[in-house]
Amino acid sequence: MDVVELLPRLHLLRFAVGQAYLWHDGEESTLIDAGAIGSGRAIADAITALGRAPRDVRRIVLTHFHEDHAGGAGEFAALSGAEVLAHHLDAPFVRGDRPGPSPRFEDWELPIHAEVSQRLPKGEPVRPPGVTPVSGGDVLDFGGGARVVHVPGHTDGSIALFLPGEGVLFTGDTVAASPVDGAVMPGVFNLDRPRLLAAFHRLATLDVEVACFGHGAPVVGGASVALRRAADSHPATG
Repeated sequence: MDVVELLPRLHLLRFAVGQAYLWHDGEESTLIDAGAIGSGRAIADAITALGRAPRDVRRIVLTHFHEDHAGGAGEFAALSGAEVLAHHLDAPFVRGDRPGPSPRFEDWELPIHAEVSQRLPKGEPVRPPGVTPVSGGDVLDFGGGARVVHVPGHTDGSIALFLPGEGVLFTGDTVAASPVDGAVMPGVFNLDRPRLLAAFHRLATLDVEVACFGHGAPVVGGASVALRRAADSHPATG
């Protein structure tokens, strides 16, 4: 796992598939997403290497239930004591009450998904002892007030997190950056692509300097321009 400082208060944690983010408020930290199964120990070690302690992470906010984002949440929660939060529509799948719905793949996505699946660890995740449900419009106690933005489409309970005072947006998999050229683009492997595109366009209206994606290089500086340009290139349908 690679650890990259994006801002003095923000680190990127890059896994073999996908990525998570650490936001720091003084001595307290927030983890946005938690990697795949088995990532909990690696996250704890990375936090220690930054001169902090796992127990300094007070909360884990999951942008959605997919295993490359939520698989490590239970393990890291057990190591740190952090509270796990997810949208109320995705929380049952994070808890393991029942399996979540599979994406409706575009034909061109199938070989990409097969390749990605081979790189994910196998096995059953450690389930968090509890999941605090959140909803769109909630304001969480980090980053000067992190606004939960409900962005259904990738999953029904997908969320983004917007820190208005900091100009930072965590998009989850609603937005991605191309691994080929870094271009900002809609996320793939979606439950409902038209709804995802509508959510993408809503995020593009926000005043954002830094955009942090679930996959692909973040945009650090002038992110609103990149988001709006991408939205113009991918019109919402319906």
